[in-house]
Amino acid sequence: MNHQQRALDVRGMSEAEVIALPVSIPLEFANRAIGLGRTLGYAMAKRGEYPIPVIRLANAYRCRRADLLEYLGIQDRAEAA
Repeated sequence: MNHQQRALDVRGMSEAEVIALPVSIPLEFANRAIGLGRTLGYAMAKRGEYPIPVIRLANAYRCRRADLLEYLGIQDRAEAA
């Protein structure tokens, strides 16, 4: 089992739930999908060490679903068709 599969198992979100996320997601959802705790995820984003690109909008951090899917090794079946 690779680290992406372990993260999917630990965080309690199915592959279908990850694919169903909106195009732009709050960092909190990305943390959950990757298997990071809230504090660590936000600290990594603030230091520029988050495993996927993070967009900062005022006080909010957001990520692109496409980056999250790529990191987790999940192919979006809607895009694949």
